[in-house]
Amino acid sequence: MSIPDYQSLMLPLLEILEDGEPRSLRECIEMLAEKFSLTYEERKQLLPSGQQPVFDNRVGWARTYLKKAGLLDSPRRGFVKITERGKEVLKNKPDKINNAFLEQFEEFCNFRSSRRGEREFEEPGEEESCENPVEKIEGAYAEHRAILAGELLSTVRQVSPAFFERLVVQLLVKMGYGGRRLEAASVVGRSGDEGIDGIINEDALGLDVIYIQAKQWGNSVSRPEIQKFVGALHGQRARKGVFITTSTFTNEALQFVQHIDPKVVLIDGETLVNLMIDHGVGVSIRSVYELKAVNQDFFEEP
Repeated sequence: MSIPDYQSLMLPLLEILEDGEPRSLRECIEMLAEKFSLTYEERKQLLPSGQQPVFDNRVGWARTYLKKAGLLDSPRRGFVKITERGKEVLKNKPDKINNAFLEQFEEFCNFRSSRRGEREFEEPGEEESCENPVEKIEGAYAEHRAILAGELLSTVRQVSPAFFERLVVQLLVKMGYGGRRLEAASVVGRSGDEGIDGIINEDALGLDVIYIQAKQWGNSVSRPEIQKFVGALHGQRARKGVFITTSTFTNEALQFVQHIDPKVVLIDGETLVNLMIDHGVGVSIRSVYELKAVNQDFFEEP
C-alpha cells in the first residue's frame, strides 16, 4: 500500500495511545508502520530534501495537529500521551479524524486562524490537501528545481564548445578537483589524441589524475564511444576517467562501465545540470528561506 497521508494517521495514532500510557514518538512511528504494513522501501522513502523519511514526517505532523486540538499532550520531551478529550473522542468511535473534524475544537481553530492570518490569501483547496506544510514546501522546491534543471540544460546545450570546456573546469574545481582554477584550466580543454579531451588533478596536490571526455552531443552516447574512451585510458595507463555529455547514455554504455578497469564515471546532461545547481555553477541565489524547528535540547534542564 502507499504511505498514508498525515490526516489518515490521526485516528490510528490516537488509538495506539488509547491505554493512556505515554509513548515515544519513535515507538508510535514503529507501531503505525507495522499497522499499515509498510514495506522497507516505503519506510526509507525520503522527503525531497533527503533529510527525513516521509512516513516519520507525516506521523510527526499528525501528532502536532492532534496536540493543537487538545487530543494529545507531551508529558516529556519526545513523548506523547492521550488526553481526557482524546479519550472522549475515541469513545464516540469516529470513522476518521482529519482537519475538518478537529475544527470542532476552539484551540485548533485558533491555531488555524493564526496561521492563515499571516497570509494575504488562502490557496484554493488548501483545506482538502493531504500534504502537511513541510511536504508542500519541499514539493514546491522539487518542482522549481526540476524546471530550473530543464532550463539550465537547454542553455548549456547552446553554448560554444570553448565555453562548455570552461564550464566543465569550473564545475570540477567547485567539486574539489584540480586544485586552483588557474591550474585546472591549464590542463583541461587541451585537445588530445585517442578520444581524451583533457586531464585534471584529482586533488590539490596532484597525487592522481582524471582523464576527461566532454561532448555536447544531441544523440545518446553508445557503447562504442565509451569503448573508444576506455581504449584511450589504457593507452595512457590511466586508472580513472569521466565522460561528460549534454545528452544521455544508452543502456549498453551504462552496463559496460560497471565491470571494467579503469574506473569510468558517466555524467549525462541531467546529472550535469544537477551538479551545477548543487555547486552553484551557472545559477544564482534568488531567495533563501530557513525552515526552523524547536530545538528540544535547548529546553533540556540539567
